[in-house]
Amino acid sequence: MAHGAPAPVLEVRDVTKTYGGHSATTHALNGINLTIAAGEFVALMGPSGSGKSTLLNCIATIDAPTSGTIMLAGTNVSRISRSRLADFRREKLGFIFQDSNLLDSLTARENISLPLTIGRVPAAQIEADVVAAATSLGIEEVLDKYPYQMSGGQRQRVAAARALVTNPELVLADEPTGALDSKNAKLLLESLESINQSRGATVLMVTHDETAASYCRRVLFIRDGRVFTELDRGSDSRHAFFERIMQVVAVQGGVDDAR
Repeated sequence: MAHGAPAPVLEVRDVTKTYGGHSATTHALNGINLTIAAGEFVALMGPSGSGKSTLLNCIATIDAPTSGTIMLAGTNVSRISRSRLADFRREKLGFIFQDSNLLDSLTARENISLPLTIGRVPAAQIEADVVAAATSLGIEEVLDKYPYQMSGGQRQRVAAARALVTNPELVLADEPTGALDSKNAKLLLESLESINQSRGATVLMVTHDETAASYCRRVLFIRDGRVFTELDRGSDSRHAFFERIMQVVAVQGGVDDAR
């Protein structure tokens, strides 16, 4: 991206989210601000109850902020009509969940092609796009298998291919390695890192795992509904970046109370 700073894909400005009534109000987000540029791979970390899942849901248009604005690819997401929301999500966003959320009755090929089929993309184009996404994630050999015939790691990489096949403006990954062993987690993270670099995919990943975060280029730490600090990997090796992340987590008193 030599031509100056890349345009922001995501701008979160003074976003608040409160739940409950006057007697018992919970402030999940307290005027949070953040910007993610095109082509970034960013981790979002914070203790349980810090607001990271609420923020992800607001960005994903699953929930609406109480106040503030979320601009995604130049669109104010709170102003999208209900009738347009499904199309907006499918065209602009890719989702990777902790549980792969694949449809058991469909092969990997059919699962990956689903958003393209719904979007009425021509069949020949679908096939080419699915094979390209599968190849970039190293799962060509499972394309004709059903989810029950795959390992957990293969299922997550199929889910990642489904999220990326439409070339969305932003991929939202919610604890994508949470259900994987360390070997499969490493494969998934290396795949996401590679796709970020080779395809310029913009990825925002919520994680409580310091190792997972060290694959990103930048880490935002959330506490009490605000970003309280961030780390940029710069020229650090992944190991050196991991050590810096661990230092912030230690100061914070642990990223996840439940661990």
